Amino acid sequence: MEQQDIIYTKADYILTASGNKVSRQSVLCGSQNIVLNGKTIIQSDCIIRGDLANVRIGRQCVISKRTVIRPPFKKFSKGVAFFPLHIGDHVMIEEDCVVNAAQVGSYVHIGKNCVIGRRSVLKDCCAIADNTVLPPETVVPPFTLYSGSPGKFTAELPECMQEIMTDYTKNYYQHFVSKEEKSS
Repeated sequence: MEQQDIIYTKADYILTASGNKVSRQSVLCGSQNIVLNGKTIIQSDCIIRGDLANVRIGRQCVISKRTVIRPPFKKFSKGVAFFPLHIGDHVMIEEDCVVNAAQVGSYVHIGKNCVIGRRSVLKDCCAIADNTVLPPETVVPPFTLYSGSPGKFTAELPECMQEIMTDYTKNYYQHFVSKEEKSS
């Protein structure tokens, strides 16, 4: 299955030295606390809340439109504490998601319209199906698919999940081209 080109207008995205493509329509709060490790795409209308705690996003990740990434928090008697959020390499987060996890491993696919409950941990090589709501503090083991509301284990994933996600995110990045690149 060949990836179709995804065309964007060059003026709508900021291209960083490490190859990140960040939409000018996305909101990065506390950008000094947000680290993108390279070749990551952040599409339009995303919100990343680096003002609450540090957010680290690995290499070759795709954060699709209208997704909110918010560090997890814990309520204490004296108030609320926020904790850093780390997202691994080769992670695909589809459109309209809210991610409030403590950790998202590498080679993870999160489907459209998902809610990842606060302080959840998504291990490497797992997947979350479209329209899934993971309850707070859920741990998703490697090579598993979770779906439903509340999200539950529904299937095992193949051991080649790492290769599948690496190929998918690399292809996505290569086919995410500006109109200007396409016409030349």
